[in-house]
Amino acid sequence: MREADLKAMILAAFPGAEVTITDLAGDGDHYAAHVVSEDFRGMSRVAQHKAVYAALGGRMGGELHALQLTTAIPS
Repeated sequence: MREADLKAMILAAFPGAEVTITDLAGDGDHYAAHVVSEDFRGMSRVAQHKAVYAALGGRMGGELHALQLTTAIPS
């Protein structure tokens, strides 16, 4: 999976979010993602993470092996 594809999937679910993707291992399937979205307001951190993983449509363990995820609400 490419960084651009991962970012596009997240932005499709959270339009207007700030998304930063970093390839951790240089192999295209281990990424760090930082997602800042107003959509997270009122959600617990666990709910935020579940929402992002749901947006990825079950790609974890397939074409996306590992994702180190951080989420935040804009200040």
